[in-house]
Amino acid sequence: MAEFQKPSMYIDHNPSTIENGDFPKNVDDDGRPKRTGTWVTASAHIITAVIGSGVLSLAWAIAQLGWVAGPIVLMIFSFITYFTSTLLVDSYRSPDPVSGKRNYTYMDVVQANLGGRKVQLCGLAQYGNLIGVTIGYTITASISMVAVKRSNCFHKHGHHVKCHTSNNPFMIIFACFQILLSQIPNFHKLSWLSILAAVMSFAYSSIGLGLSVAKVIDGPTARTTLTGVTVGVDVSGSEKVWRTFQAIGDIAFAYAYSTVLVEIQDTLGSPPAENKSMKRATSIGISTTTVFYVLCGTVGYAAFGNDAPGNFLTGFGFYEPFWLVDIANICIAIHLIGAYQVFCQPVYGFVESRCAKRWPESKFINREYAVNIPCCGAYYFNSFRLVWRTAYVVMTAILAMLFPFFNDFLGLLGAASFWPLTVYFPIEMYIARTKMPKFSFTWTWMKILSWICLVISLVAAAASIQGLATDVKKYKPFQTEQ
Repeated sequence: MAEFQKPSMYIDHNPSTIENGDFPKNVDDDGRPKRTGTWVTASAHIITAVIGSGVLSLAWAIAQLGWVAGPIVLMIFSFITYFTSTLLVDSYRSPDPVSGKRNYTYMDVVQANLGGRKVQLCGLAQYGNLIGVTIGYTITASISMVAVKRSNCFHKHGHHVKCHTSNNPFMIIFACFQILLSQIPNFHKLSWLSILAAVMSFAYSSIGLGLSVAKVIDGPTARTTLTGVTVGVDVSGSEKVWRTFQAIGDIAFAYAYSTVLVEIQDTLGSPPAENKSMKRATSIGISTTTVFYVLCGTVGYAAFGNDAPGNFLTGFGFYEPFWLVDIANICIAIHLIGAYQVFCQPVYGFVESRCAKRWPESKFINREYAVNIPCCGAYYFNSFRLVWRTAYVVMTAILAMLFPFFNDFLGLLGAASFWPLTVYFPIEMYIARTKMPKFSFTWTWMKILSWICLVISLVAAAASIQGLATDVKKYKPFQTEQ
């Protein structure tokens, strides 16, 4: 076992790669190991980050909005996300998007283009959202694993049996997987897991879509309307308003992946230029996501109508064939195992790089031990990485068990981070970078777009707070059952 001192925890440096101050072929222009990512791996990262199991709840969102507004809102937010993502992609290098200095994180991008207190606002929104997502994924993955057990129970004992099952053991199982996978050093080593997770997302989305189509064909036809759930029949007037706000927010946040966009782009090799590859990956990722979202949302609504469940696989919109429902829920759990890593790696990198700079002489923080693994090559083990990442996973699991209604809180976090990270910063950085004159046509419509998205974030936040207030009344810590 060899050991050496590393100048940085975040990127896996090998001291043999730099000789006599020259940059050999296996080192990039910034002295870091050669990036090998392509538009294919970046597309996999994006799809893994964007297509969550929330795709299965879009039928509920469409049910609140109806046949007219539902698909229109889906398409609008796909275009907004694609547009602002292409603006953010060009900020990875500055001042020139092709040959400028690299910015490794979203905070670095904001620092290079805007500076000031906006950097702290960006960090608060980004890392708060990332931590929240990992807690939410722990809850969601456990719900999918519980659904497998309950599905077999319903098949064996009948649909009338309650089959209550605690989520906590499954959260612990999920956390054990994450402790192991969290020892993957950084985003650059994560492409295989993202590709696997992306395949899983296609699998369970396709199963959900197929089951919905079968339900529509079998009939009887569910009750659907042009304007969604009907006041006085399905919901009260106030419920219709809150649910509409929540549905719009859910759709808006379902596309957002700006929290990890810069970190994904930092895995890309060049040539071609990183912004060119990332724009291609963004186009493929968003278009693929939109197709699945529209199909699952509209076909799911056609199958279940205004009574669409929040998740038609874990919420038992389908009981049979039970084995196919089981496969879909297993795919959801596997996908979320990969998605958790996509969202937690920037958090790991942020803390580890800051600690390495704060205590550069600490062997505990900076010393790497090279372990040769047969058929896999050298793995660089680090004591701080093991302790800190394990502690983080344990913390997210405990919070998931402590706050079983956290997914509503996640909606609030999504509302708080959607506007600044997905819309405000990309637009402001583009305006600053191009030195766009105030009150020009482009400046005006970009500002209008930003303000509209701010209003959407505020009303979605209000709906999430209303949902939280309802959940707190039934709150029992560490007692989560399905």
